[in-house]
Amino acid sequence: MAAKLFLHGVPDSPAIWRPLLAALDLGDTPVTVPALPGFTGPLPAGFAATKEAYAEWAVGQAEALFAAHGPIDIVGHDWGALIAQRVAMLRPDLIRSWVVSNAVIDPDYRGHRIARIWNTPVLGEIFMALSRADKLAKGLAAQGMPAAIAREEAEQWQNKDKRRAILKLYRSARGLSFEHDWARDLDRLPPNGALVWGANDPYVGLEVAERFAAATGVSLHIVEKAGHWAIAERPAEVAAALRTFWGALRRG
Repeated sequence: MAAKLFLHGVPDSPAIWRPLLAALDLGDTPVTVPALPGFTGPLPAGFAATKEAYAEWAVGQAEALFAAHGPIDIVGHDWGALIAQRVAMLRPDLIRSWVVSNAVIDPDYRGHRIARIWNTPVLGEIFMALSRADKLAKGLAAQGMPAAIAREEAEQWQNKDKRRAILKLYRSARGLSFEHDWARDLDRLPPNGALVWGANDPYVGLEVAERFAAATGVSLHIVEKAGHWAIAERPAEVAAALRTFWGALRRG
């Protein structure tokens, strides 16, 4: 089976993939689940923490996996989904397939409320400073994230570099607007792609996924009664969807 690269989003860490990886039970398949730079430790010296910097970093992760194992399957959630799609656009030679969950590069999407706050100088810093880890943990769990992972993710919120990185990342994308840059390269996406979407996502609505699927022809698996973190909320269903998708590639 092709090697796998899993990219997490905001405000998460590799911990968010734990339920799905357990459900997938990939055995001896090579799997890389890196932390976005600055998200679980200090920001590397000189790392700009822009969307382009994270995309370049992710290309490096994909190159290393490809060098060892050949074409890879890349899977991304939230910002990790956007970065995964960008990697697939920039280096389709590295990619056997791509799957993204609850975020896509869409020219018409303008970002959710929190993204717009983080994009605003001063306001974003104030919002970050007032965000308490205990409230974040409760909020994530209320939206379907397993409670233990929600607590783990919230504890990492104390990392000032993580908060700085998030502000830099969102501001480099003007909130979450890709109309004038990454969205112009959608025709460069390799054809072997799929979407897996929590139907009740309050941040990136199902209509965004449906619009993207209709425009590109990629498959869309809707996870009913799940929200933004469907990958951790309904891991068995998501794992089944991934196995079906990857199995069809082998048969093809």
